[in-house]
Amino acid sequence: MEKSKKIFPHESDALFLTDGGLETTLIFLEGFDLPYFAAFDLLKSENGYNAIKDYYRRYLKIAKEYETNFILESPTWRANADWIQKIGYSGNAVSVLNEKAIKLLVDLKTEFTNDQNSILISGCIGPRGDGFVPENEMNIEEAQHYHSEQIGVLSQTPVDLISALTLNYVEEAIGITRAANSVDLPVVISYTLETDGQLPSGMSLKDAIEKVDESVAVRPLYYMINCAHPTHFFNELLENKNEKWVKRIKGIRANASCKSHAELDDSITLDRGVPTELGKEYKALKNYFANLNVFGGCCGTDEAHILEILKQLKKM
Repeated sequence: MEKSKKIFPHESDALFLTDGGLETTLIFLEGFDLPYFAAFDLLKSENGYNAIKDYYRRYLKIAKEYETNFILESPTWRANADWIQKIGYSGNAVSVLNEKAIKLLVDLKTEFTNDQNSILISGCIGPRGDGFVPENEMNIEEAQHYHSEQIGVLSQTPVDLISALTLNYVEEAIGITRAANSVDLPVVISYTLETDGQLPSGMSLKDAIEKVDESVAVRPLYYMINCAHPTHFFNELLENKNEKWVKRIKGIRANASCKSHAELDDSITLDRGVPTELGKEYKALKNYFANLNVFGGCCGTDEAHILEILKQLKKM
């Protein structure tokens, strides 16, 4: 296969794969303790570092087998100042932890560089607060200032883009986009949705996408939906299938479970759903929305789910 080159999902109709539920895999399937769901905490030990590396390696091997492009999403969803300090790190650890996470991905890209058409390294940004519940909400300027620290560190590493996952209110999405704009990094915004297809803030997905696009100098490359089950948002997308904002959505990283965020928060066991059914739901999404070409998983998903998704998509 031709040596890896940089192709972005919005520039191509080709399939891009990413990983599944990193944190739920490490906690429930591999037995690691992740304080505050922070995968980056494992980077401090050789055993943890290797576990994260092996986790990504398994997905890269799937992408190699099915000849898809791949997006390496860094384990830095919690690696911003507030969460780092809650876990017990000093404030200046933001630089060290994010740089170490990206170095791990760079090594993986080098290992697989001849096996995929395009491997992108994405610096993952998470919300300042809870991923499911809008709390201590910032205005746009506060969000830009807060997230500029982590994004600034990532801009000095070999990342190809910034991906902000599990955002639940629009001001934070705008602030992150502006922070990425300020260091000339492309950015992807991914919202989480409730069972009614709305953001946890109560805003519609349509308004959340359009508000960001009209409020920034350089728009996000595209939008994604993550940490929600396809049954939570399929009808909302279908009812607006021909609208421009729907076509701005390129990626899905769905939960394995149909449960609400509140139910998942209260659960002490892992709900893996049914991988074959999730694969069929992804196929239905792709059937109706040809613009979708970035596929991965979120809470409760693992390699089995991603394999089923690929098997279904390859049937098309």
